[in-house]
Amino acid sequence: MTIALDCHIRTIPNFPKPGIMFRDITPLLAHPQAFRESITQLADHFRDQGVTHVAAAEARGFIFATPLALELNAGFIPVRKPGKLPFDTQAFHYELEYGTDSLEMHIDALREGDRVLMVDDLLATGGTMRACIQMAENSKAVVVGCAFLIELTFLPGRKKLGDYNIVSLIKYDEE
Repeated sequence: MTIALDCHIRTIPNFPKPGIMFRDITPLLAHPQAFRESITQLADHFRDQGVTHVAAAEARGFIFATPLALELNAGFIPVRKPGKLPFDTQAFHYELEYGTDSLEMHIDALREGDRVLMVDDLLATGGTMRACIQMAENSKAVVVGCAFLIELTFLPGRKKLGDYNIVSLIKYDEE
């Protein structure tokens, strides 16, 4: 029996600021069957693609990426804010709407030919995922695809990611 995942997403108007409809994933996380179903559905899209690693940016991406890595019998690669990883890192600096941000991953996390699945909870503008992809490709890894629980289709995230295999389980067409 397939569980309707969207029933487990809570919409909170005007958070974190007026005009924003925040999509809260915590009810889904609190429901073991819905959480398990989300991981199974994401894994089903990538099971036969030879995924060797699953990478995600902190923090909510970790929630989905770690069980997904186990489901795909793959390693997990954490992508973190600067200064959070203990070993030598590569960094990627990227533009935000109002400023810049940076992410880092260990320099030995991925190697040439590794097949990596990039994961996050939400696809909105695509900036964070684009940065993660760039670091994976700098390591000469093959990006198999990008997996998201939620996609905000009214924002340009999918377009920013280009031709990658993008899977999102729940789509919202309006704010």
